[in-house]
Amino acid sequence: MSQITLLDGGLGQEIYNRARKTEPHSLWSVMIMQNEPEVVIEVHKEFIAAGARVISLNNYTATPTRLGRFDMGALFETVHSQAVDCVNLAIDSSDISRQDIDIAGCLPPLSASYVAAAAHGYERSFDEYCAVIEQQKDHVDLFLIETISNITEARAAVDAVKHYGFAPHIGLTVEDDATNRLRSGEPLADALSALTEAGAATLMVNCSYPEAVTEALPALQRTGLRFGGYANGFTSIEALAPGTSVEGLTARTDLGPEAYGSYVQSWLNAGATVVGGCCEIGPDHIRHMNKLITQSGNTRVKLSQLA
Repeated sequence: MSQITLLDGGLGQEIYNRARKTEPHSLWSVMIMQNEPEVVIEVHKEFIAAGARVISLNNYTATPTRLGRFDMGALFETVHSQAVDCVNLAIDSSDISRQDIDIAGCLPPLSASYVAAAAHGYERSFDEYCAVIEQQKDHVDLFLIETISNITEARAAVDAVKHYGFAPHIGLTVEDDATNRLRSGEPLADALSALTEAGAATLMVNCSYPEAVTEALPALQRTGLRFGGYANGFTSIEALAPGTSVEGLTARTDLGPEAYGSYVQSWLNAGATVVGGCCEIGPDHIRHMNKLITQSGNTRVKLSQLA
């Protein structure tokens, strides 16, 4: 039997689906936290109750580039502080001890999800990741680099995390056609080679179709590093461009908890030790995954506990 880390699910999308419907905004997770912090706290609590033991801060869109695009740069420190407060309030009001949970800082694509052409060069990316890490490093147990679509940004994020003495855990987003290419078009194999050389501790594929994650996992396994995946439940991400909202995206109807759990079980069978969910994968999915893990006799552990 194995030690398995269960991440939380799609925090931002779950917040969006529950909040009062207001004018769509690209930084919806930030705006909702400003206006309805109780929604963020409740979603964190439900993921904890479902069995997740790595809970990510609600700071996915709180990068200098994204905030600056909407003249919200002055809120940079405030937003990160609010995200820390929300996750701590959720843990404090849950039935789970703080020592049994990893709080994860989130290091997202700095400019836009899925759009590699919008990414900065290495130096600017490294500096901006350092700025984000500075806001969170005293409040988190680890960092999850996630939904990275190109090798340059991935290297910058890994190097920034290592600069601050944390182990780099990184999720790459791949094309949904199961061709094992990043959204940039770069071969996944090239990215894995670069990240292994850079000192990544955990390699994952995230925010892609579960079918694409399944296709990618053998390449991750061949690196010899800890690996895993957490997929999204979108029908397509083609409608999402830099500066737009998620209003135009729709969820698949064939990925309920049991159907998604079947993919996750196949990942576990293939040797994955870190699993969870991304956009449109909610607490019910995590609860079912928790059941799969425990009923298989595996031990559920924090990511910081994995050897």
